[in-house]
Amino acid sequence: MRELLEDLARGLVEHPDAVRVTEVEEDDGSLVLELSVSDDDYGSIIGRGGRTAQALRTVIKAAASRGRRRVFVDIVDA
Repeated sequence: MRELLEDLARGLVEHPDAVRVTEVEEDDGSLVLELSVSDDDYGSIIGRGGRTAQALRTVIKAAASRGRRRVFVDIVDA
């Protein structure tokens, strides 16, 4: 999941080297992927009205459902 999110995010931003994804395992077994990008690229990742961010979350959740695992995507400040 981490690699998929990194690849998708790198395709959307102006500074692909600044894309970072951190995995955090929750107590209930779910996985949280924390995505951080360059300050200039937050608008590109979030998109108008949050549509791009929601699309990223949808793709990751769909991919995670094949492994029967709960995965969440958080966009965080660096």
